[in-house]
Amino acid sequence: MRTNFLVCTVIIIGFVITAWIGYQSNQGIFREDMERVSTLTSEGIYHQIDSIFTKPINISLTMANDSLLKSFLLGEQQHLEDQEFIDTMRVYLNAYREKYSYDSVFLASVQTKRYYYFNGLDRTLEEGDPENGWFYDFLAGEEEYNIVIDNDQVEGAGNEVTVFINCRIRDEEGATIGIVGVGFRVNTLQALLQSYEEHSGVKAYLVDKAGDVEIATDRTGFEGTVNLFDICSFSQLKNEILTVQDQPQYLWYDGQMGSGFVVSRYVDNLGWHLIVENDATALNQKLAKQLLREVLIVIGTILLVLVTITSVIRRYNRRIIELTVAQEQAHQSIFQKATEQLYENIYEIDISHNRAASEATQAYFESLGAPSNIPYDEALQVIAQKQIKEEHRQGYLDTFSSKNVLQSFAEGRDHLRYDFMITNDGAAYYWMRITTQIFYWSEDDSVRMMVYRQNIDAEKRRELYMYEQMQKDSLTGLYNKVATQEHIREMLDRHPHTSFAFFILDIDNFKEANDNLGHAAGDEVLISFAKTLQSQFRKEDVIGRIGGDEFIAFMSVPNRETAEEKARLLSSVLCREVNTEAGAWHVSTSIGVALVPESGRDFERCTARPTTPSTRLKNRGKTDIPSLLPTNRKISGDMADIARFCMKCITQVK
Repeated sequence: MRTNFLVCTVIIIGFVITAWIGYQSNQGIFREDMERVSTLTSEGIYHQIDSIFTKPINISLTMANDSLLKSFLLGEQQHLEDQEFIDTMRVYLNAYREKYSYDSVFLASVQTKRYYYFNGLDRTLEEGDPENGWFYDFLAGEEEYNIVIDNDQVEGAGNEVTVFINCRIRDEEGATIGIVGVGFRVNTLQALLQSYEEHSGVKAYLVDKAGDVEIATDRTGFEGTVNLFDICSFSQLKNEILTVQDQPQYLWYDGQMGSGFVVSRYVDNLGWHLIVENDATALNQKLAKQLLREVLIVIGTILLVLVTITSVIRRYNRRIIELTVAQEQAHQSIFQKATEQLYENIYEIDISHNRAASEATQAYFESLGAPSNIPYDEALQVIAQKQIKEEHRQGYLDTFSSKNVLQSFAEGRDHLRYDFMITNDGAAYYWMRITTQIFYWSEDDSVRMMVYRQNIDAEKRRELYMYEQMQKDSLTGLYNKVATQEHIREMLDRHPHTSFAFFILDIDNFKEANDNLGHAAGDEVLISFAKTLQSQFRKEDVIGRIGGDEFIAFMSVPNRETAEEKARLLSSVLCREVNTEAGAWHVSTSIGVALVPESGRDFERCTARPTTPSTRLKNRGKTDIPSLLPTNRKISGDMADIARFCMKCITQVK
């Protein structure tokens, strides 16, 4: 009896403590879920409504500035009985209706008060008729467009309640000469609100600045003015909701009629407030039922314990627990060791709720200085700024953003991968590969993502080293022909408005160096020439060997004079004596220059040999160059004068 009494006391005390903690925790979780559902619903409706209205507003404004409409209205008085003139406007309005699938497209004339629509002339808008109040109210104002909910009175429309976007047409003096607009059935918006209400269990309203309901699932402003705050349970929030337009409002309320959560957003295009209400009555009932269910479970548990407690059960139960714990620890140890060998870290993200799905993931976010319970997308920004190398940041954010993950999952892709450079100390970077698995978690109806981080620095650096070696000329260490072409084309594509200069260089009489001194000495001449050439250019310039004794240098230049000066400098620097084991050889070079864009913007045109005899800048000190002159007379002088003359005479030089 003492044992059973002690056990029952412990169970009851444990239940009371657990029930209280569970009640508070569940209430917090449910409130958080209500806030999240209401916020997401509000954002979804807001963006869809904004999308629905942006297009017709833009179309109405476009029509209002159409010269055809203005010409029609200005000439209308002379063609009042001209059916062909009326048919012109009918065809114009019907074309817009069919193209954009609107229920109504109309034109109202200020001068004649005629109302045209896609089937022709409908009626005259007589002043004093309540059905025509929208026309005269709009003329009395100054806004360029407004949105009105009214019945569509034209023939065949069946007086369907319609959302009209009215736009003012002005003449050259700014006077209003007509109103043009489009309309679509209000049930389109009601169906949108209805779908969100059914899916999320909320109630959505569109109200004007006074709080009058314009559109709800069960009413519209056309059916009569009803102020939402006269019939709702959150009337105490009226001023707070209607006076704030620059940011969304997230408000809890608790009153005699009930409690719940309200999200309010101002829709600029409409001039209306979108209000989403999530009633907490069902939440409170759910918590009460859950508490009652737990009481019944505890009572049943106590009865079961009183019947089954024996010394044998206690002894064997203790042994089973010990064995189970030991086995789980062994399995966990094996799994952990295997995982650590393959991956640096593994994290889990709740994409649907935009948050970390494990304590380890949250701890990782907080270790980088992120606040506790930070949304996942914000944590991603923190990681990118603090750890990811700058050139890889945008790709990292684009790949693993919650938007891209959800889109990938919707398209049937359950894996994402991205290689990038990361740092742990802000100084040393290493290559990291993130591989993710996207899956559906049925327990909370969410999309989740497992993140596997793998250090691939050695593999990546080996790969980059092999790629770099494939681009190098084995003798000189410069880019080979293919790599030279690829890098030059890349620079031309990346900087389409930049001026560049091609320097194409041949070593003069190089065959004689091979013939007289041998190929080994010829290789020494090429290596020496390449090193000297490379020393004359910047790191970002492209220098390559494209033939046996033919080289290319490619650089950006601000103007032709800079290219000429560079050619003269190369002509001087590359004229030198090279000592080889087989003897000395005097190196001279012929330099051709092509300017971009004067010679074109593609590699082939700029490097093509001219069909006429080539003109070259010879690096031979003082000499006669009759081929450069327009006549047969000769000119002698130092190399700078000759180079200056050459560069002025040619537009493209091999």
